[in-house]
Amino acid sequence: MFDVFSEPALVALIGLVGGVFLGLAARIGRFCTLGAIEDLYYGESALRLRMWGIAIGVAVIGTFGLSAAGLLDLGNTLYMTRDWNLLGSVFGGLVFGYGMALAGNCGYGALARLGGGDLRSFLIVLVMGLSAYVTLGGPLSGLRIWAFGTYVHPAATSSYAQALSTLSGLSVNVAGMAIGAVILALTLINRDMRRSFSHVFWGAVVGLSIVSGWAGTHWVAAHGFDATSVVSHTFSAPIGETMLYAMTSSGNTISFGTGSVIGVLLGAFLGSLFKGHFRWEACDDPRELGRQLFGAALMGMGAVVAVGCSVGQGISAFSVLAYSAPITLLCILAGAAIGLRQLILGFAPPV
Repeated sequence: MFDVFSEPALVALIGLVGGVFLGLAARIGRFCTLGAIEDLYYGESALRLRMWGIAIGVAVIGTFGLSAAGLLDLGNTLYMTRDWNLLGSVFGGLVFGYGMALAGNCGYGALARLGGGDLRSFLIVLVMGLSAYVTLGGPLSGLRIWAFGTYVHPAATSSYAQALSTLSGLSVNVAGMAIGAVILALTLINRDMRRSFSHVFWGAVVGLSIVSGWAGTHWVAAHGFDATSVVSHTFSAPIGETMLYAMTSSGNTISFGTGSVIGVLLGAFLGSLFKGHFRWEACDDPRELGRQLFGAALMGMGAVVAVGCSVGQGISAFSVLAYSAPITLLCILAGAAIGLRQLILGFAPPV
């Protein structure tokens, strides 16, 4: 394999394949962060939100299954090599969620819509990627480090699986798979969810796409010679990486994140053609576009502070049961609820 592809190209290919399935899940399976929240709050349907339970449960079981089989070192995964900052998770999650409501999509959703011909999403993607890099290593990086650079070290463990292992005496892998099984069971306890094959199937596809990222990048890191990071899908800084690579590819290296971003675009394009939904769209209202671009800027900043977006923290970090994942995801949901309420009702107190 290494005779055909360089290691960066190989991890980018792994990201591309998983990204294609994520793009298909968004366009055909309607897997969407904000859409799930809108369905719950305003459509009184939790089916699309329960898809997240399927995705998370499958991702957790698959990830700890890889570890049990010796195909993944959990300690080398992105979220296990970082100490957790509670304030960053809360602030970043709220800002990201609020920005997501203003923009009308998260980064993953904007990529999926762009793959279907929505030119508004093209601008959202560009602004989000730029904002992420401004916060990560640009003019706002100093402020970010000052405010959130002192990380809170976990007392004795770095994941919920390790905490359960300490309490129960189970191995970390068995504890992790048990937590994943509980998440799946609680999701499938709903009869409407069990009857909806499409929701279950596409939720599982998303979860397996996350697992494929961990498995593929671990394999390259274990068998290659470069210092390859063990990562899976997220859509904040990788959008900025993709923009940077597009401008400097002759002197820059392709990455898993770039492959993932391109894969979502490709998968969404194919999915929109399959559904007959592809059409060019633009924004007719400058005020609406301004609101969406402001939301995109908030998403880029919030995702960097929280060390991940709705997919990065909500599924990839959740798959290794990082402490940050459920708290960040809950804050994203809360921020989105605040933003949606502002858009629909304003900030007037409820009557």
